[in-house]
Amino acid sequence: MKVLDLKCAHQHVFEGWFASEDDFQSQLTRGLVACPMCADISISKQLSAPRLNFGATPPLKSLPSSSSASTYSAGGASTSTELVPAQASLTDMSPQDRQALQDMQGDWLKVVREVMANTEDVGSHFAEVARQMHYGETDERSIRGQTSREEAVALLEEGISVMPLPMPASLKETLQ
Repeated sequence: MKVLDLKCAHQHVFEGWFASEDDFQSQLTRGLVACPMCADISISKQLSAPRLNFGATPPLKSLPSSSSASTYSAGGASTSTELVPAQASLTDMSPQDRQALQDMQGDWLKVVREVMANTEDVGSHFAEVARQMHYGETDERSIRGQTSREEAVALLEEGISVMPLPMPASLKETLQ
């Protein structure tokens, strides 16, 4: 089994497991390898150090867990870790910064999963349902769905709170 460090064109870093290098190349050329954050199929393999276990060597000091570095509020995510610009090259980043970036991506996925688990998907009827709830025509509940940027602005101008939430393609479908 080969474990590869991969990166999409949007600088999202993730790990892929493949039976062999040939298996990775085959899946890559067929467009089967996609970023779990943005579904981009422009994937590049990154340099990664192999893990060699020579026996009684003491383990490396671990980094603090992502849960101790991040806090979330009702208004959105706030972290004590500085964001890394999308243009930053992973090779220019320190191992701690790369780990922090991966931790933030993981935290963001957790937040999106939490929102999905605790909201009703109203699909393309989002603006209509949001207005019905706002004007008391239907019971209030937590919803999510799709609408145009213009319609979202109109909702905000009416005093209806909405927030864009980019959804990774991998979370839009059920895993089998």
